[in-house]
Amino acid sequence: MSNPASPLPGARELTEEGFAPSGRGRILLIACGALAREIVAIRARGGWDQMDLTCLPAILHNHPERITPAIRDLVARHREAYERIFVAYADCGTGGLLQAACAELGVEMIEGPHCYAFFEGNAAFAAHADEIDAFYLTDFLARQFDAFVWKPLGLDRHPELIEMYFGHYRTLVYQAQTDDPELTERARLCAERLGLVFERRFTGYGELATTLEHWARA
Repeated sequence: MSNPASPLPGARELTEEGFAPSGRGRILLIACGALAREIVAIRARGGWDQMDLTCLPAILHNHPERITPAIRDLVARHREAYERIFVAYADCGTGGLLQAACAELGVEMIEGPHCYAFFEGNAAFAAHADEIDAFYLTDFLARQFDAFVWKPLGLDRHPELIEMYFGHYRTLVYQAQTDDPELTERARLCAERLGLVFERRFTGYGELATTLEHWARA
Protein backbone atom coordinates (compact mmCIF):
# COMPACT_ATOMS: atom_id res chain seq x y z
CA MET A 1 0.00 0.00 0.00
CA SER A 2 2.26 2.78 -1.18
CA ASN A 3 -0.56 5.28 -1.66
CA PRO A 4 -1.96 6.68 1.64
CA ALA A 5 -5.31 7.14 -0.07
CA SER A 6 -5.55 3.48 -1.01
CA PRO A 7 -8.65 1.73 0.34
CA LEU A 8 -8.17 -0.26 3.50
CA PRO A 9 -8.22 -4.04 3.24
CA GLY A 10 -11.24 -5.89 4.58
CA ALA A 11 -11.70 -7.27 8.07
CA ARG A 12 -10.90 -10.82 6.93
CA GLU A 13 -7.56 -9.73 5.46
CA LEU A 14 -6.58 -7.86 8.62
CA THR A 15 -7.80 -10.49 11.08
CA GLU A 16 -7.03 -13.78 9.37
CA GLU A 17 -5.17 -13.57 6.07
CA GLY A 18 -2.78 -10.60 6.20
CA PHE A 19 -2.02 -8.47 3.16
CA ALA A 20 1.02 -7.52 1.15
CA PRO A 21 2.48 -4.18 0.03
CA SER A 22 1.39 -3.03 -3.40
CA GLY A 23 4.50 -1.10 -4.27
CA ARG A 24 8.13 -0.52 -3.42
CA GLY A 25 9.26 2.35 -1.26
CA ARG A 26 12.35 3.35 0.63
CA ILE A 27 10.89 2.18 3.94
CA LEU A 28 8.82 -0.92 4.68
CA LEU A 29 6.71 -1.24 7.81
CA ILE A 30 5.91 -4.79 8.84
CA ALA A 31 2.91 -4.47 11.11
CA CYS A 32 0.19 -6.32 12.91
CA GLY A 33 -3.11 -6.23 11.03
CA ALA A 34 -4.70 -4.77 14.15
CA LEU A 35 -2.68 -1.58 13.57
CA ALA A 36 -3.25 -1.17 9.83
CA ARG A 37 -6.00 1.44 10.00
CA GLU A 38 -4.07 3.51 12.52
CA ILE A 39 -0.80 3.31 10.57
CA VAL A 40 -2.51 4.33 7.32
CA ALA A 41 -4.06 7.33 9.10
CA ILE A 42 -0.81 8.39 10.76
CA ARG A 43 1.14 7.97 7.52
CA ALA A 44 -1.39 10.04 5.58
CA ARG A 45 -1.34 12.77 8.21
CA GLY A 46 2.46 12.91 8.06
CA GLY A 47 2.60 12.71 4.27
CA TRP A 48 5.15 9.92 4.48
CA ASP A 49 4.77 8.50 0.99
CA GLN A 50 8.13 6.75 1.31
CA MET A 51 6.54 4.20 3.67
CA ASP A 52 5.07 0.98 2.36
CA LEU A 53 3.03 -1.24 4.63
CA THR A 54 2.61 -4.99 4.87
CA CYS A 55 0.60 -6.62 7.61
CA LEU A 56 0.54 -10.03 9.21
CA PRO A 57 -2.84 -11.42 10.28
CA ALA A 58 -4.00 -9.91 13.55
CA ILE A 59 -5.26 -13.32 14.67
CA LEU A 60 -1.62 -14.35 15.21
CA HIS A 61 -2.01 -12.77 18.64
CA ASN A 62 -3.92 -15.91 19.55
CA HIS A 63 -0.79 -17.85 18.53
CA PRO A 64 2.15 -15.60 19.54
CA GLU A 65 4.65 -18.37 18.88
CA ARG A 66 3.99 -17.82 15.16
CA ILE A 67 4.75 -14.09 15.18
CA THR A 68 8.56 -14.20 15.29
CA PRO A 69 8.99 -16.76 12.47
CA ALA A 70 6.55 -14.78 10.33
CA ILE A 71 8.50 -11.56 10.92
CA ARG A 72 11.75 -13.33 10.01
CA ASP A 73 10.19 -14.55 6.78
CA LEU A 74 8.92 -11.10 5.75
CA VAL A 75 12.21 -9.39 6.53
CA ALA A 76 14.08 -11.96 4.42
CA ARG A 77 11.54 -11.67 1.62
CA HIS A 78 11.63 -7.87 1.35
CA ARG A 79 15.10 -6.89 2.54
CA GLU A 80 16.55 -6.43 -0.96
CA ALA A 81 13.72 -4.13 -2.06
CA TYR A 82 13.94 -1.61 0.79
CA GLU A 83 16.58 0.60 2.27
CA ARG A 84 15.10 0.21 5.76
CA ILE A 85 12.60 -2.12 7.39
CA PHE A 86 10.80 -1.48 10.68
CA VAL A 87 8.58 -3.80 12.70
CA ALA A 88 5.36 -2.27 14.03
CA TYR A 89 4.90 -4.83 16.77
CA ALA A 90 5.60 -4.69 20.48
CA ASP A 91 6.55 -7.91 22.30
CA CYS A 92 2.96 -9.15 21.88
CA GLY A 93 3.34 -12.31 23.94
CA THR A 94 6.53 -13.58 22.30
CA GLY A 95 8.44 -13.58 25.58
CA GLY A 96 11.31 -11.51 24.21
CA LEU A 97 11.82 -13.72 21.16
CA LEU A 98 10.67 -11.02 18.73
CA GLN A 99 13.01 -8.46 20.26
CA ALA A 100 15.92 -10.88 19.99
CA ALA A 101 15.06 -11.68 16.37
CA CYS A 102 14.78 -8.00 15.43
CA ALA A 103 18.16 -7.30 17.04
CA GLU A 104 19.68 -10.18 15.09
CA LEU A 105 18.08 -8.98 11.84
CA GLY A 106 19.10 -5.37 12.41
CA VAL A 107 15.56 -3.97 12.33
CA GLU A 108 13.85 -1.74 14.91
CA MET A 109 10.54 -2.55 16.57
CA ILE A 110 8.13 -0.62 18.78
CA GLU A 111 8.99 -0.52 22.46
CA GLY A 112 6.60 -2.02 24.95
CA PRO A 113 4.89 -5.26 25.91
CA HIS A 114 1.80 -4.78 23.69
CA CYS A 115 -0.29 -2.21 21.86
CA TYR A 116 -2.32 -1.31 24.96
CA ALA A 117 0.90 -0.03 26.51
CA PHE A 118 2.22 1.97 23.58
CA PHE A 119 -1.19 3.48 22.76
CA GLU A 120 -1.48 4.82 26.28
CA GLY A 121 2.25 5.43 26.59
CA ASN A 122 4.49 2.76 28.09
CA ALA A 123 5.31 4.71 31.24
CA ALA A 124 1.68 5.68 31.85
CA PHE A 125 0.51 2.12 31.27
CA ALA A 126 3.14 0.71 33.61
CA ALA A 127 1.81 2.99 36.33
CA HIS A 128 -1.48 1.06 36.23
CA ALA A 129 -0.08 -1.87 38.17
CA ASP A 130 -3.39 -2.10 40.00
CA GLU A 131 -5.33 -2.78 36.77
CA ILE A 132 -4.78 -6.53 36.76
CA ASP A 133 -8.56 -6.90 36.73
CA ALA A 134 -9.00 -4.78 33.56
CA PHE A 135 -9.69 -6.19 30.11
CA TYR A 136 -8.59 -3.83 27.31
CA LEU A 137 -10.09 -3.04 23.94
CA THR A 138 -8.67 -0.84 21.19
CA ASP A 139 -10.56 0.58 18.21
CA PHE A 140 -9.64 -2.54 16.27
CA LEU A 141 -10.92 -4.89 18.96
CA ALA A 142 -14.12 -2.90 19.36
CA ARG A 143 -14.74 -3.47 15.65
CA GLN A 144 -13.57 -7.08 15.62
CA PHE A 145 -14.69 -8.28 19.05
CA ASP A 146 -16.67 -11.23 17.72
CA ALA A 147 -13.95 -12.40 15.30
CA PHE A 148 -11.06 -11.86 17.67
CA VAL A 149 -12.49 -12.62 21.13
CA TRP A 150 -16.03 -14.00 21.17
CA LYS A 151 -15.74 -16.75 18.54
CA PRO A 152 -12.12 -17.87 19.15
CA LEU A 153 -12.97 -18.40 22.83
CA GLY A 154 -16.07 -20.36 21.86
CA LEU A 155 -18.43 -17.96 23.62
CA ASP A 156 -20.76 -17.93 20.61
CA ARG A 157 -21.38 -21.63 21.24
CA HIS A 158 -20.85 -21.81 25.00
CA PRO A 159 -21.72 -18.50 26.67
CA GLU A 160 -21.53 -20.24 30.02
CA LEU A 161 -17.72 -20.00 29.63
CA ILE A 162 -17.83 -16.24 30.16
CA GLU A 163 -17.43 -16.68 33.90
CA MET A 164 -14.44 -18.98 33.43
CA TYR A 165 -12.64 -16.61 31.06
CA PHE A 166 -13.67 -13.25 32.48
CA GLY A 167 -14.77 -13.88 36.05
CA HIS A 168 -11.56 -12.39 37.45
CA TYR A 169 -11.97 -9.15 35.46
CA ARG A 170 -13.88 -6.18 36.85
CA THR A 171 -13.56 -3.49 34.17
CA LEU A 172 -13.45 -3.31 30.40
CA VAL A 173 -11.19 -0.38 29.48
CA TYR A 174 -11.77 0.90 25.98
CA GLN A 175 -8.62 2.68 24.80
CA ALA A 176 -10.04 4.89 22.08
CA GLN A 177 -7.72 5.90 19.27
CA THR A 178 -10.44 8.05 17.69
CA ASP A 179 -13.52 9.97 18.80
CA ASP A 180 -16.10 7.69 17.27
CA PRO A 181 -19.47 7.41 19.07
CA GLU A 182 -20.33 4.22 17.18
CA LEU A 183 -17.13 2.50 18.32
CA THR A 184 -17.69 3.72 21.87
CA GLU A 185 -21.14 2.16 21.83
CA ARG A 186 -19.73 -1.09 20.42
CA ALA A 187 -17.15 -1.19 23.20
CA ARG A 188 -19.81 -0.45 25.82
CA LEU A 189 -21.90 -3.35 24.49
CA CYS A 190 -18.83 -5.62 24.69
CA ALA A 191 -18.52 -4.73 28.36
CA GLU A 192 -22.20 -5.46 28.85
CA ARG A 193 -21.89 -8.86 27.16
CA LEU A 194 -19.00 -9.76 29.45
CA GLY A 195 -20.67 -8.39 32.58
CA LEU A 196 -17.91 -5.83 33.15
CA VAL A 197 -17.90 -2.18 34.19
CA PHE A 198 -17.23 0.03 31.17
CA GLU A 199 -14.52 2.71 31.07
CA ARG A 200 -13.52 4.76 28.03
CA ARG A 201 -9.99 6.15 28.00
CA PHE A 202 -8.99 8.29 25.02
CA THR A 203 -5.38 7.54 24.07
CA GLY A 204 -5.15 8.69 20.46
CA TYR A 205 -2.34 6.97 18.60
CA GLY A 206 0.11 7.36 21.48
CA GLU A 207 3.65 6.10 20.95
CA LEU A 208 2.67 4.43 17.69
CA ALA A 209 2.49 7.92 16.16
CA THR A 210 5.73 9.16 17.70
CA THR A 211 7.56 5.98 16.70
CA LEU A 212 6.39 6.19 13.09
CA GLU A 213 7.43 9.84 12.96
CA HIS A 214 10.86 8.92 14.28
CA TRP A 215 11.23 6.20 11.66
CA ALA A 216 10.01 8.46 8.86
CA ARG A 217 12.49 11.19 9.74
CA ALA A 218 15.46 9.03 10.69
